[in-house]
Amino acid sequence: MSIGVDGRSTRWDDHRTARRAELVRAARKAVHRLGPAVSMDEIASAAGTSKSIVYRYFDDKAGLRLAVAETVVMQMHDALRAAAQRAANPEMALREMVRVYLEMIESSPNVYWFVTRTAIGGNEPAPMESGRRGRRAAADDAVDAAAPTTPVDLHPLGAYLDSVIELVAEPFARATDVTHADAAAWASGAVGFVRGSGEWWLGHRNVETSPLTREELTERVTLWLWTGPVGVLHSDRPVTRPASA
Repeated sequence: MSIGVDGRSTRWDDHRTARRAELVRAARKAVHRLGPAVSMDEIASAAGTSKSIVYRYFDDKAGLRLAVAETVVMQMHDALRAAAQRAANPEMALREMVRVYLEMIESSPNVYWFVTRTAIGGNEPAPMESGRRGRRAAADDAVDAAAPTTPVDLHPLGAYLDSVIELVAEPFARATDVTHADAAAWASGAVGFVRGSGEWWLGHRNVETSPLTREELTERVTLWLWTGPVGVLHSDRPVTRPASA
């Protein structure tokens, strides 16, 4: 006799999955509006529920951040892949990926910092906490620190970076006669360069002494990566090679 699947269990699983997705969307909106230091109480309020309910679906704040990261990096990867695929040539593919990346981090810097958490060069803006919200956030962090926590899993971000390296390596390999290893090494450095430049710009784009627009940075980064900054900035000077030992 075959044993059928309990319909009630399936409905509960579907409900739990849907509810979890709703909480992730609410958390993302709360982070976008209130900043990367948003408290769990504020996230619960934005979701129209209590913090204890949020903890039913996520063990702790790190688990919620991980779930938000999974959705964000998936969207970024899909957008970058689409940009590369519609480009007419390899150089344009690189330019389009740089442009899309900068557009996406500019559209919601708070969500970007919340997901990545640590910035290259310490460029992450320090959250300004004051008054009742600051005390509540501090208390919330203390509760999270005291509660059993899941290990911080950076798998979504790491997998995202690995997949983007593959995307960037493809147009580079098409434009050059290099090995797969060379293309991967160049792409890995390129991804780090774009991320570092983007995060620097994200933290300085509203400063009067930084005149770079998103479009200008897109062109500069693409040019530097494709032709090399030394060659671009000093094209009238001969390249000096180190003397052999």
